[in-house]
Amino acid sequence: MLRWIRQQLGFDPPHQSDTRTVYIANRFPQHGHYVPQRFADNRIISSKYTVWNFVPKNLFEQFRRIANFYFLIIFLVQLMIDTPTSPVTSGLPLFFVITVTAIKQGYEDWLRHKADNEVNGAPVFVVRSGSLVQTRSKNIRVGDIVRVAKDETFPVDLVLLSSDRAEGTCHITTTSLDGETNLKTHYSVPETLVSQSVSRLEALHAVLECQQPDADLYRFVGRITVTQQGEEIVRPLGPENLLLRGARLKNTKEIFGVAVYTGMESKMALNYKCKSQKRSAVEKSMNTFLLIYLGILLFEAILSTILKYAWQAENKWDEPFYNQKTEQERNSSQILKFISDFLAFLVLYNFIIPISLYVTVEMQKFLGSFFIGWDLDLYHEESDQMAQVNTSDLNEELGQVEYVFTDKTGTLTENEMLFRECSINGIKYQEINGKLVPEGMTDDLPDRSVSPLSREELLFLKAVSLCHTVQISYEQPGDGPGDPFSHANGFSSQMEYYASSPDEKALVEATKRMGVTFIGSHGETMEIKTFGKPEKFKLLHVLEFDANRRRMSVILQTPTGEKVLFTKGAESAILPFTTSGEINKTRVHVDEFALKGLRTLVVACRHFSVEEYEEVDQRLHKARTALQQREERLAEVFSFIEKDLELLGATGVEDKLQEKVQETIEALRLAGIKVWVLTGDKHETAVSVSLSCGHFHRTMNILELVQQKSDNECAEQLRQLARRIKEDHVIQHGLVVDGASLSLALRGHEKLFMEVCKNCSAVLCCRMAPLQKAKVVRLLKTSPEKPITLAIGDGANDVSMIQEAHVGIGIMGKEGRQAVQNSDYAIARFKFLSKLLLVHGHFYYIRIATLVQYFFYKNVCFITPQFLYQFFCLFSQQTLYDSVYLTLYNICFTSLPILVYSLFEQLVHPHVLQSKPVLYRDISKNSLLSFKTFLYWTLLGFCHAFAFFFGSYILMGEDTSLMGNGQMFGNWTFGTLVFTVMLITVTLKLALETHFWTWMNHFVTWGSIAFYFIFSLFYGGIIWPFLHTQDMYFVFVQLLSSGSAWFAIIIIIIICLFPDIIKKVFYRHLQPTSTQKSQMEEDKSSVSSEYDSAESWSRGEDNWQLLAASPPPAQGPALCSPSLLRPTTRASAAWTPCAATRRGRMDAPGWAGWWSK
Repeated sequence: MLRWIRQQLGFDPPHQSDTRTVYIANRFPQHGHYVPQRFADNRIISSKYTVWNFVPKNLFEQFRRIANFYFLIIFLVQLMIDTPTSPVTSGLPLFFVITVTAIKQGYEDWLRHKADNEVNGAPVFVVRSGSLVQTRSKNIRVGDIVRVAKDETFPVDLVLLSSDRAEGTCHITTTSLDGETNLKTHYSVPETLVSQSVSRLEALHAVLECQQPDADLYRFVGRITVTQQGEEIVRPLGPENLLLRGARLKNTKEIFGVAVYTGMESKMALNYKCKSQKRSAVEKSMNTFLLIYLGILLFEAILSTILKYAWQAENKWDEPFYNQKTEQERNSSQILKFISDFLAFLVLYNFIIPISLYVTVEMQKFLGSFFIGWDLDLYHEESDQMAQVNTSDLNEELGQVEYVFTDKTGTLTENEMLFRECSINGIKYQEINGKLVPEGMTDDLPDRSVSPLSREELLFLKAVSLCHTVQISYEQPGDGPGDPFSHANGFSSQMEYYASSPDEKALVEATKRMGVTFIGSHGETMEIKTFGKPEKFKLLHVLEFDANRRRMSVILQTPTGEKVLFTKGAESAILPFTTSGEINKTRVHVDEFALKGLRTLVVACRHFSVEEYEEVDQRLHKARTALQQREERLAEVFSFIEKDLELLGATGVEDKLQEKVQETIEALRLAGIKVWVLTGDKHETAVSVSLSCGHFHRTMNILELVQQKSDNECAEQLRQLARRIKEDHVIQHGLVVDGASLSLALRGHEKLFMEVCKNCSAVLCCRMAPLQKAKVVRLLKTSPEKPITLAIGDGANDVSMIQEAHVGIGIMGKEGRQAVQNSDYAIARFKFLSKLLLVHGHFYYIRIATLVQYFFYKNVCFITPQFLYQFFCLFSQQTLYDSVYLTLYNICFTSLPILVYSLFEQLVHPHVLQSKPVLYRDISKNSLLSFKTFLYWTLLGFCHAFAFFFGSYILMGEDTSLMGNGQMFGNWTFGTLVFTVMLITVTLKLALETHFWTWMNHFVTWGSIAFYFIFSLFYGGIIWPFLHTQDMYFVFVQLLSSGSAWFAIIIIIIICLFPDIIKKVFYRHLQPTSTQKSQMEEDKSSVSSEYDSAESWSRGEDNWQLLAASPPPAQGPALCSPSLLRPTTRASAAWTPCAATRRGRMDAPGWAGWWSK
């Protein structure tokens, strides 16, 4: 308990060593000097708060927001000094905002606590004291031996000790970690694989040493020392021995493993990453406007304070006969009085800054985000996947994108590989009807199952069918409930290939069709069938693929006892190390494959003598058992092994383009969005795919910055490209850059490189490393223009790019779900990007831009009359409005219309936005929140406020006896008149801005005005016992009983809104934007459509009446023309609401009843 408390408080000391020692089954040394290492328990904590820290921590986070902190200060000032308004006017809205936000965040954290408790309380089986004991997951300790059964998830990070299989292997899936659905094989060391029972495990004496916890899922360095008959045997441990928490056991009955990393030290927990907070351009503009309004507030408060003292310089105003000062007031400090008056004015005008703006924006973003998930146009039926919103904070940013950075494989393409061609020993081959046929020949060849392939062809196919990490599932379809690996896919229902790379699967399936079938691997044996004849190879070593080497290899012992290395990888990673074979011809063939848009791999081999293999084996063992710098030592040994290669050939695999990629890229280009393709593929392949998907046009001038060797060479090439662009400025340019040249360009020539890129219509970066992708995005993001960027990809290699961009979009593809998990939005196909940006982005932006401007406008309208009123009350800080109106103005009276507007407004129909991408340009560069637009709304607010105040003043200034009986109006009646005019005007102003009316808009617009009148009648018409003063008693009723007041309300509203209407009409007809032109076209088409609908409906009704009066026909030929009986297609909208009428006619006599039946 004490240790847990220390952990919570952060006092638990960090690990002192770079490695940790784990005694299996917690059998510690018996000598007295040993002090056990302390490790974390197995609790998973994803929650943010506890019961004890929720209130202080949540309040601290909320008051970090400028608006909340500002209102807290105002509230405290109201409590400390005598201010004109009640502390309730600031305290209640602040309390409402803080409470709503706290409840939302508390509920979300409660859900996290609930999920944590489910995980931590899950039952598990642990070997303790010679028996299998059931306990809870949170009770597992480092060193415990844990049993996991088939289809269960691993509760901790385990090193595999044994399984029910004789070879000590097991199959797992890591879908929940990296999204890969393929089966992965993990291994136990030979000394522990026999420990398949509790009694044998109890007798196992072993110590495990490994690195301290690390977030890298694919890295694990350790070794196990097993003591057998007094002898210590040391075995290396790597990622293939580690079973990660969250992975699931498949095709294996049960396994036993020792816990090495527990709880928050497991690799899954270390990958819980708090994504950097992204802020939209709208939010930044909002904060800028907030500071401007703060400046206006301070100016008004200071001016009022100065004018108060200027006015009171005259004795008659400083101390009038009816308000004599006390002795204490006369002797008080003038500075303190000035500060007190300044704070009082600050409180009086503080409502110019809208506290409810943040809450409304949060609600609009949260509720609005559901529309993306509900959009059926973004639903992919084949994969049953809907669009997904991971963060709602960036909805409006979708409408501001200027650059799109996209991955190629799996994003523009399907990531479904089909074997097309190969090159063997300098000869090109194609697959025709499952046969390997030299180029230019047909498949009219002898049957290959009888006539074997040549030695070179056979060796090539064997290399391809053995050099991989493909797994096989032999389960029948339907075996085991819900097993995703029990389906067949065009091959025998008995055998299904699974691979982490679609390329590998396509190649192994291709060799199977050609007669060399991979049967499977069992322990250290790999088996193939060559035209029905089985062959067994002993797997000696696997040299795993890594991004630096860009190749993978296997060392095998052939049935004849020969040791051979098979390797495959990118041509740049294989060809430099080859010494024999048709190197030049193969290089030409690889380039030809790439020009066709095929993905290429080169295959080679190396034969070892006995002495050579012994040296290789020793070096590999030393490197793999090293605890320090294991990766560097392995890389050195791999380089020693993968040299002096004999080139066998190359493969060309096609990756199909996704549907409607070309149309999507063209739509983005018309919308003014530049598209950059960032890919790891080779130059020729990338250019070919760019041309086929419409990223590059055939008429485009393609510029290249590739294979640059030095800084000077790169700079000179960039200058040449810049000159060419200036000379040929009429035509469009496309730029191709490779990874190596990009590194040089970014090192010292960023400005020049950016100048070239910005003048190109399309940019293609090939041979890119994941971090280089992120660097390119950052380069554009931080350029002087600061454009809004969007990155889209489907693989783990795209995560850094997705997180770097302003908006990150993950494709739910075949390369796992890491991109989706780290993205802001996720879609199933690239083609959905056009609707996401051109429609949803457009809608979200115009909605929230209007929301922000309108909020500031209505608060200027609200508080400016209060400021003007001070000129007429000697700056005595008398409030114009009742405190209840001050409190409820933003919370109740004006909040719902703008919220509903911001959820449903559509300036143009979605189909028009998609068919006319150019409309996206109307809202680009944050145009609706420009300083010019902000100034217009602010000045409009001041103009309307002057009209409200002086319109009411003119009515009541000279003669306050507006009642028929001569009764006079007072201060509160004047304030209520101004408030009533203001409330109706700002609500109608929003109604004028609304283009798309729904029943909800009508309900909240007219309902808000009605609610104000009903509330005011009740509030002022009853004496409420809990109110100590009731200044508003009968004021509202008296105001409404005056005909002059009604006349004033109507006239002032017309005076305010009529110029707005005139401006809108003139601008719409004299200087219409593209959006307004589309609106007018839409209005014309809808009018003609409604006319056609009404006409067809009328014809339909006449026909029904004629048919109903006629006798039914005898049984015979069917009526040949049903078009007379129903409206035309264009009338479907009018016809649909009458479905009930149509159903009623089913039983009508005559023709109609017969026809319906």
